[in-house]
Amino acid sequence: MEDITFFDEISAINSATNPNHGWQKVTYAKKRKNQNNNSSNPKSAVTASATNGSTAERENGNVFRAIELQSEDRHRRIVEAKKKSMEDDDDDDEDFNGKKNGRSKKRDSDESDSDDVEERENGNGGVNEVKKEKKKKPKAEKKPKVSVADAGSKIDSESLAAFLVDISGTYEAQEDVQLMRFADFFGRAFSGVGSAQFPWVKTFKESPVAKIVEIPLSHIPEAVYKTSVDWINQRSATALSSFALLLLDSILADLANQLSSVKSSKKASQQPSSKSQVAIFAVLAMVLRRKPDVLLSVLPTLRENSKYQGQDKLPMIIWMICQASQGDLAVGLYAWAHNLLPLLNSKSTNNPLNRDLILQLVERILAVPKARTILVNNAVRRGERLIPPAELEILMRATFPVSSTRMKATERFESAYPVLKEVALAGAAGSKAMKQVSLQIFGFSITAAGEGNPELAKEATNLVLWCLDQNSDIYKHWDKIYLDSIEASVAILKKLSVHVREHQVNQSSVEVIKQTMKSFQQKNEEAQAEGKITHQTLKDADKYAKSILGRLSRGHGCLKAFFFIGIAVAAGAAAMSSNPETFDFVDWKKMTVMLSSFQSS
Repeated sequence: MEDITFFDEISAINSATNPNHGWQKVTYAKKRKNQNNNSSNPKSAVTASATNGSTAERENGNVFRAIELQSEDRHRRIVEAKKKSMEDDDDDDEDFNGKKNGRSKKRDSDESDSDDVEERENGNGGVNEVKKEKKKKPKAEKKPKVSVADAGSKIDSESLAAFLVDISGTYEAQEDVQLMRFADFFGRAFSGVGSAQFPWVKTFKESPVAKIVEIPLSHIPEAVYKTSVDWINQRSATALSSFALLLLDSILADLANQLSSVKSSKKASQQPSSKSQVAIFAVLAMVLRRKPDVLLSVLPTLRENSKYQGQDKLPMIIWMICQASQGDLAVGLYAWAHNLLPLLNSKSTNNPLNRDLILQLVERILAVPKARTILVNNAVRRGERLIPPAELEILMRATFPVSSTRMKATERFESAYPVLKEVALAGAAGSKAMKQVSLQIFGFSITAAGEGNPELAKEATNLVLWCLDQNSDIYKHWDKIYLDSIEASVAILKKLSVHVREHQVNQSSVEVIKQTMKSFQQKNEEAQAEGKITHQTLKDADKYAKSILGRLSRGHGCLKAFFFIGIAVAAGAAAMSSNPETFDFVDWKKMTVMLSSFQSS
C-alpha cells in the first residue's frame, strides 16, 4: 500500500506542473482490485480517504498533504497496536485475579466490544480497578502477652492438689506417667507465656549466678510450691532421676533451637515449642530442691556424655547445681568439685568466662550461713569425698600460680581456698580412708614442693607434713623417692625439723621417723660419692636429718626421765604417807627446776 501511495504522489506532482504534456495515467487492474478491497476494509478507511483526498489536494495545490496523511496513518496504527497490547495485558491480569477470587471473566476479541467494556468500567467509577486489587488477608488477632508472674499467680493450689490426687490414683503403678502429667499441669498454666516473655537463654548468658537461681520459682505462689514438693517427695529416686534428665534434654533442645535460629538470622521468639519452657524449668527446679540426691545420680551422665558439655550449656548446669544447693549445701559443693572444678584443668575450658561462673557458684555456696560447719561435717557423701585429692590439687594450683600468671580470679581463689582445703582434709585421723587420702595428697604435694614456685612449694610442704602426721607409712614411701625428689625433700626436712620441735610426735611414729632419717643420711653419702647431686643440697639434707634425729632422741630421753621420776615420786609419797613430817625435808623447789630442765631439753 505504501507503493501505491507513492505512485499517486508522483502523479499529483506532474499534474500540478503540466496537466497534459502528452502523458497519460497508467492504471493496473491489480492496483484497482487492492484499492477496492481496502475501501471495503474498515481498518483501511483512513488510507482510502487519504488517497481519495489527494485529488482535492491537487486541486488546492498542496502536494505534500498525502505524505503527511501517510505519516499520520502510520503513527495511528502504532498507537492502536500499543493500545491493543496494553488491553491484552489488562485482560491477563483480570483473568488471573478472576481465577484467584473464583470469578473468571470472559474476554471479547473484538476491539469495539473491548472499548465498550472499558467505557462501562470507567462509567462505573473504577469498579474494575477495585476488582483487580488483591484481596487482603484479614490480620490475625494478636494474643495478649502473658508474663511469667501473671501466669504463676493464677495457679490455684487446691486445683493442683485435686489434680495430683487424681493422677496418683489413676496411674498408681506408673510413676513416670504421673510425673509427666504433673509437668503437663504446669505446662497448661504457663502455655500463654511466650519465649519473648521468658528469654531464658539471654538471661542466663548475661546475668550473674545469684540472679538466675530463683528463675522461675520466684513467680510461683508458696502454697503451690509446697503442694508440689510434698507430692514430689513421695516419688522414687529412680523415677525422679530419669524424669530430671528428660526435662534437661527438653531444655537443651530448646537451647539448640534458639542458637540455630540466631545463626540463621531469625528471631528465636518465632520458634514454637510444644510446651512452655517456664513449666519445664519450674518442675525441674522443684525436683532438685526437694530431692537434691537426684542431682548426684545424674552427675556421672553429665560428666561422661558430650551432649551435656560445652560452653553454651555451662550456665544451665550451674543453674541445676544451684537448685540442688538450696536443698542440700553439701550436694552443691560435691557437684561443683566433681563436675565444674576439673574444667580449670583443661586449656580448652579454662577461660575467663568459665572461671568466673565457677567461682560465682562456689562463692555463693560458701556465703551461706554456717556453710563451713555444714560442709566439714559432711565432707564425705555416699562414701565419696566432697573434694577429692585430685580436685584439691587443681584448687591448690589455681590458688598459688606462678607470680607472672596471677590474674583477678587468683584473689577469689585465695579467699575460698582455706575452707575448701579444710573440707578436703576433714575426716577421722588414722582411719583407713584417711590413710588412703593422705597417700594421694602426698604424691602430688611432694612434686609441687620441688617445682620452684615459692608460694606453691610452701603450701605443698604443709600438705606433706599433714600427710606424715596422718599416716606414718608415708615415711616409707618417701624413702623410696627421696633422691628423685631431693629438692622437695630438703624443703620438707627443713620444715619437719621445726615441726618436730614445736609439736609432739606420736610415739608410734618415732621409730619409723628415726629409721627414715638414718636411711636418708646413708643415701646422702652414696649420692655424694657418685657426684650426681650438688654437694650443698646433700649437705643441707644431711643437716636437717641430723637435727630431726637429735630432737627425737632428746625427746625420747626426756620421756624416760619423766617415767623414772614419776615412779620415784610415787614411791616416796607412799613411804612418807605414814609420817607427814618427812615432807618438810623435801626440796620441792629443786624438784620443779629439775623437771623443767628435762622438759626444755
